[in-house]
Amino acid sequence: MRLRFWLGFAVVAAIAVGSIAIALVVHGRERDNFETRQHGEALRAAHQAEALAALSIGQLSSATAFYQAERHFSRHEFEVVADSLLRPSGLRATAFIGSVSRSQRARFERTHGYPILERGPLGNLRRARNRAHYFPLIYAAANGLAVQLPVGYDVGSDYLRGAFLRRARDRGRPAATPALRLPLGGTGINVFRPVFRDGAPTRTVAQRRAALIGFAGGAFRVPDLAAAVADALPDRVEAAFVEGGRTVSGPSVSRAESATVPIRIADRTWLLVVRDPSRPGVDLAVMIAIVGLSLAALLAALVLVWSRHERMQELALQASQDPLTGLKNRRRFEEDLRAELARSHRYGVAGALLMMDLDHFKQVNDTLGHPAGDRVLAEIATVLRGRARETDVLARIGGDEFAIVLPRCELKEAEEVSGEIIAAIRERMGAEPEVPPITASIGIAPFGVGERLSYETVLDRADAALYAAKGAGRDRMKVFDETTQESGPGEMQITLGEPR
Repeated sequence: MRLRFWLGFAVVAAIAVGSIAIALVVHGRERDNFETRQHGEALRAAHQAEALAALSIGQLSSATAFYQAERHFSRHEFEVVADSLLRPSGLRATAFIGSVSRSQRARFERTHGYPILERGPLGNLRRARNRAHYFPLIYAAANGLAVQLPVGYDVGSDYLRGAFLRRARDRGRPAATPALRLPLGGTGINVFRPVFRDGAPTRTVAQRRAALIGFAGGAFRVPDLAAAVADALPDRVEAAFVEGGRTVSGPSVSRAESATVPIRIADRTWLLVVRDPSRPGVDLAVMIAIVGLSLAALLAALVLVWSRHERMQELALQASQDPLTGLKNRRRFEEDLRAELARSHRYGVAGALLMMDLDHFKQVNDTLGHPAGDRVLAEIATVLRGRARETDVLARIGGDEFAIVLPRCELKEAEEVSGEIIAAIRERMGAEPEVPPITASIGIAPFGVGERLSYETVLDRADAALYAAKGAGRDRMKVFDETTQESGPGEMQITLGEPR
């Protein structure tokens, strides 16, 4: 029983742990699928923004080739090129920025008719001070907006943009600024593409500085890039541009629950953060866990009820069973005999009680010890089971004394059964050479016909017949006979029957 009990609780524990594990696996898969989908959305949006920027920078490179070939071009030629740049791309403004040395400054101002300017400490424009090099804005065009910077403004003196002009010149490739305030309004990014003299060597930094003609510049507005990203994302999905840990566009989104993808524009990298609000919750996982735990709890309750019921049956069996022979004990024998006496009287059916005692059993305990005696008693119980019907009551009522209740049994049949038992014990125990000879004496008390007998009366009659059998020489049976009572009160006449 104990093994089955622990096996049951092992199954309960397995169901509980299994349900929790399944809930965690389901939740993990849902989360992984969501994160994969969210990352895919961010990747598509980033590719959309990068493609728009790459197209514009590619067209800016084409304009650079034109400026390089022409070297000196008119405002009309610039506007034609600028119109081709602004129409199909993501650029909102474009410009050509010249490269003028200190010695070339006077000639530049005479040729173009305006001075080179810089922004003063108070934000006012003033004539540029004497420096080694200038980067004046020569031509500029915007997509439907007027450029606020005046022609001739020295972009190299701008502390926000000057460093990136020089970076583009020294590296020989496009350079992008951080997100900053654009003159045409809003937040955006400036990209500068260096223009070198056609055919001039540009392998070293010194060669590139010597060959520099100017810069083709372009401006991206961050809202335009954000719109390109939004077009690639499903509805309600949030996106933000992050630069150096600072959000420059979109809502402030926690990266712990978002997908992040880098966006490369020219030589600078931004971070696109995308958050899908349809993140799966724990409802399904919790439901699976609750169902599994509920099933485990129900099964645990059933195991406890079953265990308690089985334990009660075990206790009841222990209370009614002789532990050595497995036969019924004296308490259960009394209950069964009383019930059979009542049944026999009600229906007028004959029955018999057999009281059996082993002859010379004490010699076994004295010579071979009590363990050998216990084995002999178990053998005797086996013999009794072999000679009994399913309805018969077999009991060990103490020591080497046994009782057999034969319901629905006439006296003659009871005598035959007794004879068979005596013969079987004699034969069984005679085959054990190391065990002293053991036989059995049986006293038979019929009941159920005639007067109504009590339990005590039937038991006394069976005992009396048993003692008579022992007094007559043992290894035999005696039947109590109440038809002849010639003695005084209390004396009984016993008839003898030979064992079969």
